[in-house]
Amino acid sequence: MSADATNPAAPGPVAPSAPRRRARPRIDLRRLGRAALLGPTARDRLPDAIGHVAEAHRAHFPDADLEPLRRAYLLAESSHRGQMRKSGEPYITHPLAVTLILAELGAETTTLTASLLHDTVEDTEVTLDQVGEEFGAEVRYLVDGVTKLEKVDYGAAAEPETFRKMLVATGNDVRVMSIKLADRLHNMRTLGVMRPEKQARIAKVTRDVLIPLAERLGVQALKTELEDLVFAILHPEEYAHTRELIAQNASRPHDPLTEVAEQVRGVLREAGIPAEVLVRPRHFVSLHRASRKRGRLRGCDFGRLLVLVHEDADCYAVLGELHTCMTPVVSEFKDFIAVPKFNLYQSLHTAVALPAARPDAPEDAQADGQIVEVLIRTHQMHKTAEAGVVALGNPYAPPAEDPAAGDGERVDPTRPGWLSRLLDWQQAAPDPDTFWSTLREDLAQDREITVFRPGGGTLGLPAGASCIDAAYAQYGEDAHACIGARVNGRLARLSTVLKDGDTVQLLMGQDPASEPSREWLEHARTPAARIAIQRWLTAHPAPADDAPETREDAPDTHPVSAAPVGSPGTPPGRPGPAAAVAADRPGATVRLAGCCTPVPPDRITAFAVRGGAVTVHRVECAAVVRMKSTGRAEIDVRWGDNAACRVTLLAESFGRPHLLADLTEAIALEGVEIVSATVAPPTQQRVHHTYTLQLPDAARLPALMRAMRNVPGVYDVSRAR
Repeated sequence: MSADATNPAAPGPVAPSAPRRRARPRIDLRRLGRAALLGPTARDRLPDAIGHVAEAHRAHFPDADLEPLRRAYLLAESSHRGQMRKSGEPYITHPLAVTLILAELGAETTTLTASLLHDTVEDTEVTLDQVGEEFGAEVRYLVDGVTKLEKVDYGAAAEPETFRKMLVATGNDVRVMSIKLADRLHNMRTLGVMRPEKQARIAKVTRDVLIPLAERLGVQALKTELEDLVFAILHPEEYAHTRELIAQNASRPHDPLTEVAEQVRGVLREAGIPAEVLVRPRHFVSLHRASRKRGRLRGCDFGRLLVLVHEDADCYAVLGELHTCMTPVVSEFKDFIAVPKFNLYQSLHTAVALPAARPDAPEDAQADGQIVEVLIRTHQMHKTAEAGVVALGNPYAPPAEDPAAGDGERVDPTRPGWLSRLLDWQQAAPDPDTFWSTLREDLAQDREITVFRPGGGTLGLPAGASCIDAAYAQYGEDAHACIGARVNGRLARLSTVLKDGDTVQLLMGQDPASEPSREWLEHARTPAARIAIQRWLTAHPAPADDAPETREDAPDTHPVSAAPVGSPGTPPGRPGPAAAVAADRPGATVRLAGCCTPVPPDRITAFAVRGGAVTVHRVECAAVVRMKSTGRAEIDVRWGDNAACRVTLLAESFGRPHLLADLTEAIALEGVEIVSATVAPPTQQRVHHTYTLQLPDAARLPALMRAMRNVPGVYDVSRAR
């Protein structure tokens, strides 16, 4: 039974007293419990016990049909009748409280109906089929999504497998997680009389899993209260100290934030901008973090100003007025309206520095040079910031003009990238323990970035993700064949950490022998990448007595020095014979410089060298600059009719088996003779090749370079300089 929660009045950690969003009276759960048993149940009357739920629901949906709520309450009350919570209240008080939480956040009727019934299948004789017959497939799906798996069937794996089941259901309907978060919030509010070790266990799971999920779904109202409740249980001394700080600040005769709020109201009135200016106190965990960061807290540190307007344009108008009339702290400005956070959050963040107090002013009378943080958003943005996906109503309802909604599959337009990634990698998790530990690691990553693909489309990745993570996000296990990447057009290591807005081109090999490197695990941040790499390495263990780099299937990235190939020619490293070059020095031997290997139709110049020979360089060659700076005289040269030439090309690649053979074959297919080839020692998985080639026609050079670049693993080919 899930009736583990206890009486909040019982001994245990004191729940935080942070101000609530609405000034509603605290709900008397005992009175609700009696009303659940004794309230009227006539079909034409709403039971008194759900009066608070109906009132909160109608505040968001004035025309809502309350009949499903009435019927759901009656079924829940009758099925839970006789069951008691450990605190002594009738069990029905729990689904009522969970439903009230969701109703205040603005959840639509279907969610509230499922919330009233969320424990019936788990704790009573009611079946899922009965729920479906009475309330429809949608409510049945939501109730099933939050129903725990039995420990009798799953043993120690029951909790992780329950969360896996719930997350999969959330991937199809985020309202499943909305109900679970409200359920956990009420249980955390009433955790007081449980054994300390059980309180700590539940609080740790809440901290590691539920709070990050609330953050990702944008439900800040639930997230902040859950944070404070966990803080009270796991860090009671720091919690007590923070509570004392709040009490001391509240006892001061002057509140600088209230005074600043009034100044801001005056500024906006004069500017003709309709706005609501509120003082928004920090919750316990936020204040604790601020105290650790700033040390001694002052009056303005205990809260922020919240400015609510009607239109997006008004947000920027307010910002302009504040920055004109007060001193802005430029480093604190953030625009989450133009660039919303990945959890739907939108707002402008700024801060202003207040003038110092007069010398004769009382110590607490003014803000005396303090910094005030200001949040600026529309009323709709504020609703979304507080309630996240809950505020979206039913995002799965088909458009009015298309009642059929396709083939019946749910399409969630709000399903974020992090959830899609989570659902992908959880399928590959080999066992519950791996899933559970990986889930906590994944949720600990609290920010998301977006990177772009050159051909269009985007990838959502956690902050700190590398090119390796991008490869597995785009290609799945086919990313084992990834051999490199370009980030913003420039070659980058696979370990390169990506930034928000980067463009990533992944270079994929086509050799079936390609494999991931064990080193990739050090740079893979996403579970999808780590699990895929680890699974491959487990399936292909390296022999204990054989180092990975000497295995038969290891990339051939070792140093190679190939002897000249083809007919005899000039030794490697020496200038080659000239293609038809005419020089203004009759009888002189003309050679092409080995430093830049010019070919037609390059612009060329020449200099005389010892022995009376003439060496031809490309005009942009660095040697030309040096010789001209020393006063060496240039010799006029020009290309003749013979288009045959010798050229040196540099190829850069990633190491893989058979790469040298493939490059050699590509060159031969272009009808080009290889005079010499060398391969430098590999560095950072990169290999540098140098080829001296004899071309029958200089016009073939562009096609040759393209053919070499098309060899899998080769990322660049250039002329030697």
